[in-house]
Amino acid sequence: MKRESFVSGAKGRAKRRHEKKSARYRRCASVVIYWQNGRIVFQNFAVGSRITAEPFVCSMLEFCCEGRSLAEVQLHLKQYDKDSVRRTLEELCAHGLLERSDRKRDAREAAMEAWRDWNPAAGFFHFSTKDTEFAEDPWAPMRELQERAKTDPMPLPVKRYAKSAHIKLERVAGESEFPRVLQQRRTWRKYSEEPVELKDLAATLQLTFGIQSWADIPGLGKAAMKTAPSGGSLHPIEAYVIARRVRGLRGGVYHYNAEKHELDGIGGRVTRADLQKLLGHQHWFANTAFVVMMTAVFGRTQWKYDFPRVYRAVLLEAGHLCQTFCLTATWLGLAPFCTIALADTKWEKILGIDGINESVIYAAGAGMKPQEDSGAHIGKLGKGSAPNPIA
Repeated sequence: MKRESFVSGAKGRAKRRHEKKSARYRRCASVVIYWQNGRIVFQNFAVGSRITAEPFVCSMLEFCCEGRSLAEVQLHLKQYDKDSVRRTLEELCAHGLLERSDRKRDAREAAMEAWRDWNPAAGFFHFSTKDTEFAEDPWAPMRELQERAKTDPMPLPVKRYAKSAHIKLERVAGESEFPRVLQQRRTWRKYSEEPVELKDLAATLQLTFGIQSWADIPGLGKAAMKTAPSGGSLHPIEAYVIARRVRGLRGGVYHYNAEKHELDGIGGRVTRADLQKLLGHQHWFANTAFVVMMTAVFGRTQWKYDFPRVYRAVLLEAGHLCQTFCLTATWLGLAPFCTIALADTKWEKILGIDGINESVIYAAGAGMKPQEDSGAHIGKLGKGSAPNPIA
């Protein structure tokens, strides 16, 4: 047996430390194992670590389902060299797969206790899809799709039953205000330099995120009533405003108090250059007048629902709110947008949230419509327009 670690792909070796006889090794709760490209992958989705390793490591992690001393692990794996076992244990600790009783526990692992009933399904999906790297050239993906479409056309967004009976339905006339607002909603990517009025920002926040009234639920207490539905009337979504050009409001980061209908200043100005990086390098959104970051306070939903399917409800609720936001902004004559291309962890640091108990989900924003609107949204694309990934 060679005197080596059983972990491959490690970024350097863990520093050798004096082993305390009392130290015990335990498998971290957020570890999942899967196969990819012919290798076994070990991932701790709570701390964002991911390595490949030999199958032997599975046995080690299984044995450490409860706290085990170094001597116990070495005895259990006596067919292997003791020093190799020790080094492997330390590397697994360094990569967040094991934790030692004599070291401070990672705060992210501790916070994940609240996700216990939803894990591993919901936690693995949520945390594994954070902090996606987006192309610095935002046009590159569109050029690739245009090339692909030459041989693999874009799929139609409709489903047809050619052999079934067809019943014609009456169409709604578009003259009244409600259908007109619905039909005019677009995702805008060009904005005027004019500031948005504070009253319009206030109206958008009130009608989207504001608590309209309270309802008494016998034996439980008061439940908030908003313009969008929420599973169990628990309303996990919070709204944070990044103000750039709002008349009468200093540029900066604010939390929207949905009950009192007021803004609480929590941070300084976010520059246009930073905003571009924080929104997936989409430079067109960086010139918007304001952005609303939607976060989820998962504990509200987890209080009632102890099964992972309900994680879907949190995402759906963000979608309900975002559509209300876009329709309200359209009704006010603004140019709205929405995106999930986010630098999650950087946003969470700006907002002062931990990314586990409360995490960034979605972004929406709006500005004033430009005077020259060619290419401003999908309905304004012409032969002379640049390729634009507009929805």
